[in-house]
Amino acid sequence: MNFVKTELHEEIAIKRIVTVHYFEYTSNYSFKGEEHDFWEFLYVDKGEVEVMAGDKNHTLKRGDIIFHKPNDFHNVFANGRVAPNLIVVSFECESKAMRYYEGKILSLGNNEKNILVKIVSESKKAYGPLLNNTNLKMLKKNPNLPFGCEQLIKINLELLLITLIRRGSGICLENKILSIAKEQSDNDLTNKIIAYLSENLESSIRFADVMHYSHLSRTNLKMLFKKKMGTGVIEYYRKLKIEKAKSMIREGRLNFTQIANALKYNTVHYFSARFKKETGMTPTEYSQSVKAQTT
Repeated sequence: MNFVKTELHEEIAIKRIVTVHYFEYTSNYSFKGEEHDFWEFLYVDKGEVEVMAGDKNHTLKRGDIIFHKPNDFHNVFANGRVAPNLIVVSFECESKAMRYYEGKILSLGNNEKNILVKIVSESKKAYGPLLNNTNLKMLKKNPNLPFGCEQLIKINLELLLITLIRRGSGICLENKILSIAKEQSDNDLTNKIIAYLSENLESSIRFADVMHYSHLSRTNLKMLFKKKMGTGVIEYYRKLKIEKAKSMIREGRLNFTQIANALKYNTVHYFSARFKKETGMTPTEYSQSVKAQTT
């Protein structure tokens, strides 16, 4: 038999990546701006920021992503109230399909967010855990680079870009799958639980409280949350508290004792221990690290 080999056409191909950043900024952070000959996108993971793209100013909130085409001037600054967390990825791509992203501001769904998480996760493995250096001009490869790490960055970056274009064209099958009633119901309930936890960070929520709020049994609550979030309810709640504490530290309005009291830690020493367990740094070390980014 004579087999015919079919060449696979690539709509979007990324050969080089420039930088991958995960920034945790103070509420008064300001970046003077830049322009460069490659693509860049900025995603707001927490909080909100103001972005100047060309001659237009935009307010971006959590879940928003903005694309800057090559040679477009852009800058970013916090609003003085909320300390933002941002993901910034820059890369070379000459594919014609990238014209779709010129001047684009989009909101990511759960599927796209998960792809972006994979990009950041693999980048930390490839280039080190500290991706918050604003002066980074070249990625330094890990000498013990995990197998396929950089290829997974490429694949997921291309997947993110293709998925967003298909979503905009109305042909993304993922949305049809997520429309199944049971799946949507579970998503809605998980989001309600997360909102409940987020709104009660200045309290002491117990697992029984979440059971009562969600009207789920202990077993069903554990199974649902583990399936959707990959962790336990109380563990997730503790992480939210630490993220809130990090935001409060960056905002600079309260000292560590006041933050510990506000978030209902028994003592500032227990707060410091929990903080170091989650972040690898003491509150003091974290405060010094974020201040260093603004100097």
